[in-house]
Amino acid sequence: MSSADEIKNGKAVIGIEFGSTRIKAVLIGEDHSPLASGVHDWQNEMLDGVWTYSLDNVRKGLQECFADLMKNVEEAYGIKLETAAAIGISAMMHGYLAFDEKDKQLVPFRTWRNTMTEEAADKLTEEFSFNIPQRWSIAHLYQAMLNKEPHVGDIAFMTTLAGYVHYILTGEKVIGAGDASGIFPIDSKTCDYNSAMMSKFDKLAEGTALNRKLADILPRIVPAGECAGRLTAEGAKLLDPTGTFGGDIPFCPPEGDAQTGMAATNSITPRTGNVSAGTSIFSMIVLEKDLSAVHREIDIVTTPCGDPVAMVHCNSCTSDLDAWFGIFGGFLKEIGVDMPKGQLYDKLYSLAAEGAPDCNGVISYNYYAGEPVTGVKNGLPLLMRSPDTAFNIRDFMRSLVYSCVAALKAGNDILTEQEHVSLERIYAHGGFFKTPVPTQKFLAAALGADVTLMQTAGEGGAWGIALLASYMANRSSGEKLTDYLSGRVFADMKGSTVSPDKEDVDGLNAYMKKYLSGLSAVRAAASED
Repeated sequence: MSSADEIKNGKAVIGIEFGSTRIKAVLIGEDHSPLASGVHDWQNEMLDGVWTYSLDNVRKGLQECFADLMKNVEEAYGIKLETAAAIGISAMMHGYLAFDEKDKQLVPFRTWRNTMTEEAADKLTEEFSFNIPQRWSIAHLYQAMLNKEPHVGDIAFMTTLAGYVHYILTGEKVIGAGDASGIFPIDSKTCDYNSAMMSKFDKLAEGTALNRKLADILPRIVPAGECAGRLTAEGAKLLDPTGTFGGDIPFCPPEGDAQTGMAATNSITPRTGNVSAGTSIFSMIVLEKDLSAVHREIDIVTTPCGDPVAMVHCNSCTSDLDAWFGIFGGFLKEIGVDMPKGQLYDKLYSLAAEGAPDCNGVISYNYYAGEPVTGVKNGLPLLMRSPDTAFNIRDFMRSLVYSCVAALKAGNDILTEQEHVSLERIYAHGGFFKTPVPTQKFLAAALGADVTLMQTAGEGGAWGIALLASYMANRSSGEKLTDYLSGRVFADMKGSTVSPDKEDVDGLNAYMKKYLSGLSAVRAAASED
């Protein structure tokens, strides 16, 4: 069957992911290869000290992204996109979306980027003996309770961004196991919220304004591979106001961007992992056994199947790098040189590759937001160097690229050095790897493991959630997700692999010593006291 026939006959599958700077839709065929895509660029905004996206922009972005997909399908194949075999929704994990009984939003969406829940995160971590990061939904809820915010008594439902978009398209208040693991701790044996911890939370909530049990306000977890709802008439109208697209289309469970990254890189088995790098950067390492201790730098989340994963999440990655690249591009324009953005990036990355392995004492901190992994409370990008540093463009550029992976390395060193977690291969994806060298080789040096970039790395999480939707629609009876991905999707997939280079490893380790020693100055400079 041709690609056009697959689309026309409703055999293709759609994945839509809400990233931090871009909403992307991917249409894949029965062989799982991308057939078309659509995008919509957007940005978070600071509203009364809170990083947020308005739900109006969520709906607008969804429509414009999907309209772009439909336009591109018609241009490429000469047919209209009218239906699909399945749809999946993914988005940035964590954050806080709270609604009352009439689905009225109670407070603006508090995204993963906010570091405003330290008190709640600390108390819950102590109560549960389980690390609860500041960005987790339960930390936001408990902080609102501690702050005695007026809206707490009206909460009837809370969810993630993916869960919300899924709800307005299907009417189902559900969530995938992986996205749920960023709301509240998961019991991997039951693939459901940890019941003992939920009881402890309900005990903590006694005497507060929260007048419902936690289980009553959280979305229901639907296992990977099961249908999590179907497109409603209202949902179809929201997705495509022209009325061209519609039908009784099944949806897979909505998932977080961490889980779609795992699916998109086939890294859901022990001793494998993936790194997603864009506005933020995080690693997901699938564990063979539980960690021996609670580490505040490491989150325990799950795969889409509910298996435990050690996650090191860093709030900042490419924003500062992009800002500096913008400075150089702006200078070139000032002197009459109009260099395309792609060419500019390639040139600056090539200069970074030529810099000294330890950057000759040039140290960069890329913190656009607070960074819990390194104990920095507020965003404040900084550049440090000693007066006798031989300051040049190559070392400077290498330091900027190093800064994108430095906090991630600090967290992952705990896994490898203290917990003795073994890594066989890391799969990388995200905008940071559009120019794979030197970013790929620097990540290999940072993690001490082979780093593979798949052919589909540029498709990212939208492709990953499309794979999960395809698994739901096309799996055989009893077929596990691991078998589906390995046997049907990645069996013949090619990729480029880079191994750690000793010179890079030694240089980055020397860089990290100065980076870590300078954190006290960064913390002082970023302090609001």
